[in-house]
Amino acid sequence: MSQVLKAKLVSMLEVVYPALDCDFLAEQLLTTMGLLPDQPPPTAHQSRWSESDVVLITYADTVQQADEKPLATLHQFLNRCFSDSISAVHILPFFPYSSDDGFSVMDYLAVNESHGRWEDVEAIARDFKLMADLVVNHMSARSRWFENFRKRIDPGKDYFFEGNPRDDLSAVVRPRTSPLLTPVQTDDGERYVWCTFSEDQVDLNFANPRVLIEFAAIIRYYLERGVVIFRLDAVAFLWKEPGTPCIHLQQTHELIKILRLLIEHHSPDAVVITETNVPNRENLTYFGNANEAHVIYNFSLPPLLINTLVTGDCKHLKTWLMSMPPAQMGTTYLNFIASHDGIGMRPTDGLLDEEEKQRLVNTMDSFGGKVSFRRTPDGRDQPYEINIALYDALKGTAANGADHWQLQRFICAHTVMLALEGIPAFYIHSLLATENDTERVEHTGRLRSINRSQWQLADLERELDNPLSHHSKAYRELKRLIAIRRRQSAFHPNATQFTLHLGLKLFGFWRQSTRRDQSIFCIHNISDEVQQVALSDINLIGTDHWLDLIAGTTIDDLSGCITLKPYQSVWLSNRE
Repeated sequence: MSQVLKAKLVSMLEVVYPALDCDFLAEQLLTTMGLLPDQPPPTAHQSRWSESDVVLITYADTVQQADEKPLATLHQFLNRCFSDSISAVHILPFFPYSSDDGFSVMDYLAVNESHGRWEDVEAIARDFKLMADLVVNHMSARSRWFENFRKRIDPGKDYFFEGNPRDDLSAVVRPRTSPLLTPVQTDDGERYVWCTFSEDQVDLNFANPRVLIEFAAIIRYYLERGVVIFRLDAVAFLWKEPGTPCIHLQQTHELIKILRLLIEHHSPDAVVITETNVPNRENLTYFGNANEAHVIYNFSLPPLLINTLVTGDCKHLKTWLMSMPPAQMGTTYLNFIASHDGIGMRPTDGLLDEEEKQRLVNTMDSFGGKVSFRRTPDGRDQPYEINIALYDALKGTAANGADHWQLQRFICAHTVMLALEGIPAFYIHSLLATENDTERVEHTGRLRSINRSQWQLADLERELDNPLSHHSKAYRELKRLIAIRRRQSAFHPNATQFTLHLGLKLFGFWRQSTRRDQSIFCIHNISDEVQQVALSDINLIGTDHWLDLIAGTTIDDLSGCITLKPYQSVWLSNRE
């Protein structure tokens, strides 16, 4: 009997655990996942998505109503408002937690009782592709595993990464300003545990293969509960070695390959997404050779697109887009502008200079935003992310402040995102045009709470039903644009993309379907002034009939010009 799967798994494990019996470890992992050594592989380089795929990102309890568990309320709301608009829903961590709004998990196999039950999660998974977080880097200091770590018993005794204050940790890349090592009292004395993010989020020790086996069991459980998309949270920090940056290490990449191998052999349609909020070149490495992430977050898009729209200058956005490699078939990008976190600033490294970064920070501050910092290896604090609701981030320009173009600018940003190569993902508060929640920041004391509002269902429905409400206007127009996008083969996540050169006030690119039967020229006025573009500059094929998919108008004179109002977009297509 051929044992191709086992042999491949052993070769990967030997990179991570050269001193162990990897043949035995591979057998343990396969048994845990319920896989045979000769399990047939999924088809290579096969896309598991289409132009109709759109992701919604939400917390389990973003929409609430009295006397009902939030997961049940969310399910009803999704079916009522988005069944014709989204294909997948990313429910942010819905497990019992102790901090960080879910990302300090206490029990990976339980649903937070205040949110609902596994049956509620499974019900959503029957109507939408379900994306869930595998919070793989760290676990709550209040978890049973960590309590066992303190007691020096299993499971948990050696599950967490320990450090030594005497080690040289100056090279470690930090996403926070908090201490890296936290002293804890255990039954055999004081130990120092590694805390990349906070003292309540203790880093797991994947140098212990039992931790990997535990996660294989967790993954199988999620698959059996309906999860088909796995978001590997903070995975870049997974492997630690004092004396190194402790980010992007070879063992981390190999562990991602191992997790993907197990996941896709269990469920060939499942997808792995890596969450790596790092500079663009580093982020791209998580595709591997089409054998790590199926999908990577396009982390540079949010800060660059927001910067473009508040400066009225697309130079940096265009330069970045031209440098982006087309994803291999079977891989793609996840495009987003807003998320439960802030606007990451590290992904602008090498793309914006320090003065431009500071101008963006200052502009967001003037629109009510907050700034979180990270500590560099040389001890300096630098902006790590800007915490602000997207609707308020686009309320004006850097030069003139708030203006009356806020809604148009907001729609323009999403029109760009919807058309780019990759899968579009909407944070629920963007689809609802929710504003800064400063009261929540004051209540929680956490800056990220500014973009983590909670709606009462009755209040939300009243706003969406009011045609004069900006929530309603944004919601209806974004749904209309999504409906248009989902019908165009040229918007397949892997369709061809080329950047257009139309000056600094017009951001444009060309998409062509994989069968080459549809072309769409996407042109966006990213300024607060009227702009004109000569159709001869974009080389529309004269024998085709062209129309603007957004306005529904035809283009009759290919030698003429089109006029774009401030923040107006056109999608010029040779067929509908």
